[in-house]
Amino acid sequence: MKILLLEDHPSMREIIADHLTRSGFVVDAVGTGDEALAAVATTAYDAMVMDLGLPDIDGMEVLRQVRARTADRLPALIVTARDSLESRLSGLNSGADDYIVKPFELVELEARLRVVLRRPGQRGAVTHSFGGLSFDTLSREVRIDGVPVEFARRELALLEELLRAAGRVVVKDALEDRLYSIDREVTPNAIEAAVSRLRKKLAAAKCGVVVNTVRGIGYRLAAGGEGDA
Repeated sequence: MKILLLEDHPSMREIIADHLTRSGFVVDAVGTGDEALAAVATTAYDAMVMDLGLPDIDGMEVLRQVRARTADRLPALIVTARDSLESRLSGLNSGADDYIVKPFELVELEARLRVVLRRPGQRGAVTHSFGGLSFDTLSREVRIDGVPVEFARRELALLEELLRAAGRVVVKDALEDRLYSIDREVTPNAIEAAVSRLRKKLAAAKCGVVVNTVRGIGYRLAAGGEGDA
């Protein structure tokens, strides 16, 4: 799952981004309202974690503009030092799904984010299945024939995107966008390397699911034995 983090304080931004990344999220971290609006205009996110006290645009205005620009209603979690009842009500009435007052514990932020993503209609609130393989996108648990199997973070992110497509082709550029943050340089063979590792893990698990290459386009999941296109 890909998260947009809007926090103007550099050290706080880094701390939150690092924690969410370690927890399995792909995080685009920005420090201004303009950067957040530009990111939303070009990238599909599963949720936004945002501060209100920004150097350029007030966070409430950013939230209103994000709501107007995202037809699928991007879930938003406000993290701010504004602790008055008026501010809380204003944030929630402007469309925020939750409101956390600083200081806070990172584990609480993560837990609340997962609750927001679990709500009906949100992109992340689902367990995907294909053949004998199932993946809970919130707990990040993969089961093969009911038995938990460990996958590395990048393998999980790749598997999630392929499972969401339910056997359809996922374009390589779209995978790069979903698996890597905007400030991370992606090497030319990064996706190929991730696909290779995932293939080996699926083959070792004998789950009857393979990753096929659709030449010149991207990748798709298929039942074992189906050849590449």
